[in-house]
Amino acid sequence: MQQSYHYNHPFSLENGAVLPELHIGYTTYGQLNKAGDNVVWICHALTASSDAADWWAGMVGKGMAFDPDRHFIVCANILGSCYGSTGPLSIDKSKGTPYYSSFPLLSIRDMVQAHILLRQHLGIEQIHLLAGGSMGGYQALEWALTEPQRIDRLFLLATSAAESAWGIAVHTAQRIAIEADASFGEESPAAGARGMKAARAIGMLTYRNYELMVQQQTDPDPEKTDHFKASSYMHYQGDKLVRRFNAYSYYVLSKAMDSHNLSRGRGGHIPSVLAGLQQPVLLIGISSDMLCPPEEQRQLAAHLPHCRYEEITSPYGHDGFLVETEQISILFQQWLKR
Repeated sequence: MQQSYHYNHPFSLENGAVLPELHIGYTTYGQLNKAGDNVVWICHALTASSDAADWWAGMVGKGMAFDPDRHFIVCANILGSCYGSTGPLSIDKSKGTPYYSSFPLLSIRDMVQAHILLRQHLGIEQIHLLAGGSMGGYQALEWALTEPQRIDRLFLLATSAAESAWGIAVHTAQRIAIEADASFGEESPAAGARGMKAARAIGMLTYRNYELMVQQQTDPDPEKTDHFKASSYMHYQGDKLVRRFNAYSYYVLSKAMDSHNLSRGRGGHIPSVLAGLQQPVLLIGISSDMLCPPEEQRQLAAHLPHCRYEEITSPYGHDGFLVETEQISILFQQWLKR
């Protein structure tokens, strides 16, 4: 069950804006042991929630890699989301109504600062393992640089040290789709829903790939001239996100991903910044990933001093880090034994 932490103090963002307070939705599994050395903190990606046992079902649970019988597992909903933490649907105290489009832009560093407040609230001094895939990996890397003495190990999947031009281009195309929805900007939680549906469809083209789409969504009937299976699939994925997420959150969080760069304010040179991360790291890339391709993973691994890089073969593209939990678990357990 999700819990909520209320930080009743001003919270300054990286861009200078100030939120008058924070609410952080979080979920825990298991118990903190007496030594305080069994914490596994999971950072989630773009549209996920704090319920890691739901969206990472093959990794979190009894008998799995992250087992509540052995670990104290924490996952916090990121700032800007619509799943329990302060975001565009939260009440702006200055006007008594939700922020909607007036919610300030965020950065990955802002999300990490909120995680740190929650860590302190929970009485956690040391994080045995900090894990994250995709945008969750952005947070994990940033956090390891912010509090290196608190983080013992990193487990990263399909992620990067800085958002690529390709990623920024994809996010920009998604925001153009949202902006094209005439309702975006209205003071309503439903504003921009049709635009977000289109944005999700754009995203699906990068989360998956040609091979899988052709394999799973090709119509067997050569006589068909409309209502294709692939088209229905894209509508289905867009509608599914509209039912559970919010366009203002999607917009703000995609902007946060664009600004992700570990070297900002740290000398502007990513290899030297990565060289400062002394924790053991397991980094997993996915063979068919178009969004954070294996080449990008190998470059990241080359500059992390104590990194083991593994690459799994999967047709699921970027979403492979969510789907291929059996392969991932095996590699994770092998790494721990080493």
